[in-house]
Amino acid sequence: MSKQYKLVRCTINGKQVEKMIDVRASLTDMLRDDYRLTSVKKGCEVGECGACNVLINGECFNSCIYLAIWADGKEILTLEGLAGPNGEISDIQQAFIDEAAVQCGFCTPGFIMSAAEILESGREYTDDEIRKLMSGHLCRCTGYENIFRAVKKTMLRRLGKHAEADQILT
Repeated sequence: MSKQYKLVRCTINGKQVEKMIDVRASLTDMLRDDYRLTSVKKGCEVGECGACNVLINGECFNSCIYLAIWADGKEILTLEGLAGPNGEISDIQQAFIDEAAVQCGFCTPGFIMSAAEILESGREYTDDEIRKLMSGHLCRCTGYENIFRAVKKTMLRRLGKHAEADQILT
């Protein structure tokens, strides 16, 4: 094989995979084209909109500016990987539905992946911290408040603060 291709071995949504990848391909291209993970959206393709966000070893990255070959040996999680064993959606996905944080839906997978990183920390963030941590996204439909509420309510519920979460108005 020419130097234009490299074998990439990684774990995607819990499944070990390997494939020869063009060294110029973005992780977005690999995930969408080679593995049909269409939750990874092609938005700006310059790392500005957040529609392509995935977790790599637990940390959120814009996959459009992350070369696929850099994923070698890494663990990649996409929105599809948040589903439970029987296809049930995660608590943060349900919160997005409950809070009407989804309109056209294009940006939603990236937002949810950023939220997943925040929620996995297990700590309680202030409103300002949540807003800052979620700020790497562009959405033209929702106005962001419903997204903020979905993340905050899920965070509080995971921390066992159900009464506080229920006090946040929908």
